[in-house]
Amino acid sequence: MMAKDSPKPAGAKEEAAHDHAADIHYREYKILLQPERFHSREAFREFFKAVHHTAKRLEVRVEEAEHGFDSQIREVLFYDTAKFDLYNNSFILRKRTFYKEGWPERDHELTIKFRNPDLKTAASVDVRPTVGGEAKVKFKEELLPLKHELGGMRTLYSHGCELISPKVALDHALEDIASVFPALKRIDVHPRTRIELVNDVAVEEVQVNVGEIHFGHGYTGNLTIAIWRNRALEQPLSGEFAFQCKFENYRDLHKSSLELSEKFYKEVQTDARDWIKLGTTKTAMVYGLGNAPVHNHE
Repeated sequence: MMAKDSPKPAGAKEEAAHDHAADIHYREYKILLQPERFHSREAFREFFKAVHHTAKRLEVRVEEAEHGFDSQIREVLFYDTAKFDLYNNSFILRKRTFYKEGWPERDHELTIKFRNPDLKTAASVDVRPTVGGEAKVKFKEELLPLKHELGGMRTLYSHGCELISPKVALDHALEDIASVFPALKRIDVHPRTRIELVNDVAVEEVQVNVGEIHFGHGYTGNLTIAIWRNRALEQPLSGEFAFQCKFENYRDLHKSSLELSEKFYKEVQTDARDWIKLGTTKTAMVYGLGNAPVHNHE
């Protein structure tokens, strides 16, 4: 039963046939950071002091994991057409490889996402693959800062599917990828259009899984801090502070917990203003490194 004071997701409309908010099982809060400030492990801790200060003032409980500042290394690759037909139609195709003690692990993660500021539009895209094996579908509400002002919040809805180590060639034609992810067939482009590595950029991601943050009534998020670098040029690209909350039913979330999480999200932006970078997303920054025009809502 829906709680009397349950919220409605930003941008949501009442639908008689289907409650799209019921499809959301994750709420992820993201803030971009200035990557040049993260030159050592100690910098991660220094930034987190500002986060912890905001949490303490708002009486938000934070639990640091035992090895919360141990670094995890991943390689992140984006694939698209030369004209960015996927991204300009709200799709993201990403391959992520995990490293252990400097060596790539055998398994990798292939993800397709459809992101849109409209809830109904994002929910309508079926991202499920045709191949067998382990596939994880996630429907998220992603919260981002305002593009030109600290202390605000805007919303994207992300409908994504993760496959573990699929035998999919990513440097072939769009129709080959669409045979695995049929959702890509909705893009109006020739089927033989080639897919390639976006801007020839291989991203090195350094991430720490700091611990957990608690907003009451069981509404809990996992805290992460990540830095993206251009592996070839050893150039910093972007940083990100994020926390993601998972739940069974969006409509049953307690109003006070949501309000506290959003208050914390907005105030940590101003409290840590010297660390914050506005205007874009990590993915948008990678796409913006080339000469092809980008037309996207991010």
